Amino acid sequence: MPAATRAPHFVRSLERGLAVIRAFDADHPELTLSEVARASELTRAAARRFLLTLADLGYVHADGRTFRLTPRVLELGYSYLAGFSLAQIAEPHLEQLVERTRESSSLCVLDGDEIVYVARVPARRIMTAAITVGTRFPAHVTSVGRVILAHLPEEERELVLSRADLCALTPRTIVSVALLRAELDRVRGQGYAVVDQELEEGLRSVAAPVRDRDGEVVAAVNIPVHASRNTVASVRRDLLPHLLDTVAGIEADLRMAAGAAATGRGPADAPGTGTHRSSSSPRPPAPRP
Repeated sequence: MPAATRAPHFVRSLERGLAVIRAFDADHPELTLSEVARASELTRAAARRFLLTLADLGYVHADGRTFRLTPRVLELGYSYLAGFSLAQIAEPHLEQLVERTRESSSLCVLDGDEIVYVARVPARRIMTAAITVGTRFPAHVTSVGRVILAHLPEEERELVLSRADLCALTPRTIVSVALLRAELDRVRGQGYAVVDQELEEGLRSVAAPVRDRDGEVVAAVNIPVHASRNTVASVRRDLLPHLLDTVAGIEADLRMAAGAAATGRGPADAPGTGTHRSSSSPRPPAPRP
C-alpha cells in the first residue's frame, strides 16, 4: 500500500511481517535470508528480525542458512475457515468448477428421503434449469441422492429404499428395489454416480460424495448436463475428473475448518502434517471411456 494512502491506524511492522510470510510459496518453500529480504522488499537486517521473531513464535523453522514455514502458519487461516458453513466452504469451489466445465454445479445434502440443494452455481446460459437453493427431489432418482444413499449404513439405506416411491418418472427410471440396490452397490464401489435421464428426459447428471474429516459422507456435488450436448461417455471422460478435483478441494477445506472448530488452533490436524489420516478410502481415479 503506498505511503500516501495509508490510514493513521496503519501498522507498518505488521505489513512487513506478513510480507515475510508471503515470500514463501509452493515454488519457494525454503529461502535464504537474502531471498526473503528481496522478495519482501526489506533490508537484510529487517528481514532477519522478522524471521527470528516468527521462529520464536513457531511459524518459521531455521535450518542452517535457509528458512521455511511450519504447519503452525495454518492457524492464521483457521479462524476464518472455522466460521464457515458447508455451503460457504463449497461455493468458491463450485464457481471454479463451473468456470472450467461451463456447466452448472450444486451441493446437496440428504434430508429424510429427499436431497436438498444447499448451494448452486448456474452456468452462464440463456436457458438453464430452474433449480434454486432449497429445491428438493427424491434421493433415489438423482445422482447426488444415490451417492449419499450408497454410503449410508445398510440399515439406514434399506429404510429409505423401503419408503421410496419407485414410480417411473421417465422410461429409464429404475423402479425395482433389487435393481436400485444393485446400482447403489455399484456407485459405492466406483465412488461416483451417473444418472441418465431417470429424473427427467434429456437430463444426465454425475455426482461425487463429499466426506468430512472422519470420512463420513455429508453431502454430494453434481454436474447436470443436457443429453443432447453430452453422452454418458463424455460425462465420465470430460466432467468427472474436474468433479473429483473439486470435491477433494472442498474436503480439504472441511478438514481445516473442523480442526479449527474443534481445537481453536488446529494445525496439528492440518493436511500434510502427518498427524491425521482420514478413515475414508482414497478416491478412485477417473475412469477411462
